[in-house]
Amino acid sequence: MEAESTREESPIPRRRNDTIIYSRGRLTRRAARGREDGERRSERTRQPVIMGVTPFHRSILEVRLPKHFDKPTDMRYDGTQDPLEHLTAFEARMNLEGVGDEVRCRAFPVTLAGPAIRWFNGLPQGSIYSFSDISRAFLAQFTTRIAKAKHPINLLGVTQRQGEPTRRYLDRFNDECLEIDGLTDSVASLCLTNGLLNENFQKHLTTKSVWTMYEIQTVAKEYINDEEVSRVVAANKRQPSYNQTRQQGNGERPKGQTREEALSKAPRTFPRVEKFTNYTPLALPVAEVYQQIAEKGILPKPRPLKDRTGGNKNLYCDYHKGYGHLTQDCFDLKDALEQAIREGKLAAFFHLIREPRRRYRGSRPRRDKRGDGQKSRAEVTIGAQKRC
Repeated sequence: MEAESTREESPIPRRRNDTIIYSRGRLTRRAARGREDGERRSERTRQPVIMGVTPFHRSILEVRLPKHFDKPTDMRYDGTQDPLEHLTAFEARMNLEGVGDEVRCRAFPVTLAGPAIRWFNGLPQGSIYSFSDISRAFLAQFTTRIAKAKHPINLLGVTQRQGEPTRRYLDRFNDECLEIDGLTDSVASLCLTNGLLNENFQKHLTTKSVWTMYEIQTVAKEYINDEEVSRVVAANKRQPSYNQTRQQGNGERPKGQTREEALSKAPRTFPRVEKFTNYTPLALPVAEVYQQIAEKGILPKPRPLKDRTGGNKNLYCDYHKGYGHLTQDCFDLKDALEQAIREGKLAAFFHLIREPRRRYRGSRPRRDKRGDGQKSRAEVTIGAQKRC
C-alpha cells in the first residue's frame, strides 16, 4: 500500500519541476534576446555621427562626451590673441573637468572662431590622433601672436621716480614682473632694492639676502603707511592754518602791522570764496553733487584744514581730502557750490538745482529782472553754524 501511494503522489512533483524548468527556459531566452538587443543598440550608439570632413581620427570620434561635461563655449580664440595663453586656459579648464585626451580634442574646436576655426577645418582628414597633435599644430600656426617674454634685466630699468609714492612704484614693478618668464625671487628682490628711493625700506631689504615677493609685499605695507602719513603731515605744515588765512581774508591783521603790509604778505595761493548764509536748494545731497562735478574744474581748491592732532579718522571730507568732518557737513564746499551757482558756472548741471516752490497755488513764480537774465532762486536760511 505504501508503494502504491508513492507511485500515485510522484507525478505531481514531476509536473511542478517541468513547469519550473519551462519557466526558467523562457526567462533565459528572454534575457538572451534582451542582451542581443542591447548590444545592437549600443553598437548603433557607438557609431559616431560625422557631418562633413573632420581632422579627428576615428578613435577620437568614437569616444562619447561625459554626461555632465561643461563645454567651454565661453572661451573664444579668433587668431588675434596669444595662443599660448588660450591653450593654457583651456587645459586648466579641462583639468578642472577631469576629462581625458579624446574629450579635450573634441572640445577644443568649440573655442575657436573666425580665422582660427577656418584653419582647423582645413587640417587633413584624420590627421589628429591626440591632443598633443592639435596643440603643436595650433601653436605653430599662430606662433607670431605669442607674446615675447621679457628678460629679467628689464627690471633694472624699473626704478622709483623722484616724488613717486612707494605704493605706485611697487604696482609698476609687479606689472613688469608678470611679463617675465622664469623670474626668481632672488633676482626680483635685488632689482627692487636697486630701484627703491625709500631709504628705510631699502635698508630693511638689505638685512636678508633673498626675499620672496610675498615677504616683500608684507613688509612694504608698513613703510607705505608710514610714508603716506608723513606726506600728509608735511603737507599740512607747509600750508598756513585755516583760521589764520580766514582772518587775513577778513581783513584782520596782527598788531603793529599796517594794512598795506598785511595785504602784501597775505598768501594768495587759494581763490577767495565768499561766505553765505542763504543757499540755493539742491536736488541731491551736497556730497553727491560734488561727486558729479569734482573732476570738471568748476570749484576752486579749498584751503587746507587745520592740523588737528587726534582727529576723528571716521569723518573724511572729499573736498578737503582730509579728516575731521564729513563731505555732507563741509561749509567750505557749500559756499563754493553757492558761489559757482550764482556765477552761472553750473548752468550745464541745472538738473542738480531744485526748482523753487511756489508759495501760493496758481501764482506764477517771479522773474528776476536783473541784467543777467537768470531766474530767481529760493533761498533757505540754515542758521549760523560753526564752519569747518
